[in-house]
Amino acid sequence: MEAFGAIILTGGGSRRMGADKAVLEWNGRRAVDRVADLARAAGAARVLTAGRDHGLEHVDDPEPGCGPVGGVLAGARALATAGFSRVLVLAVDAPTVTVDDLAPLLAAAGPGAVYDGLPVPMALRLDALPAEAEIGWPLRRLVERAGLAALPCDEEVRARLRGANTPEERARLADGG
Repeated sequence: MEAFGAIILTGGGSRRMGADKAVLEWNGRRAVDRVADLARAAGAARVLTAGRDHGLEHVDDPEPGCGPVGGVLAGARALATAGFSRVLVLAVDAPTVTVDDLAPLLAAAGPGAVYDGLPVPMALRLDALPAEAEIGWPLRRLVERAGLAALPCDEEVRARLRGANTPEERARLADGG
């Protein structure tokens, strides 16, 4: 498999959670560290965060509050400059995702893939990024315009992929479902 880099989106406001989701502990470790380790375990040769700086390799969002596409574009520029042509985009609020959950995305041919109805995680060839992409776009528009395949997944996997945006969702994921 071709080398790829990973972008962890950490720029959200965490309003529904009430705390920065990246620093919440999951089994004694910060979510951002768990997701970075997941990316490395899946094969990422380089991992960076986009949005807030949490002490890992980092790129700033192009504008504060610009949304996740801004983080994807900033991270993609940094990884392209480093010679990568593929990226794995992960959300910091999904620290229970597994390497097995990511494998079908990474194995997908063509421009890349997401799971049906979920814009992240995403595997993406950088040359598939639309030239007209704007930082304020919804992730779903980026997925559509990049021509990413939408793969099916079962509900157990879907729950992990959705992550935790509220304390209640976090409790459900922490309890295993």
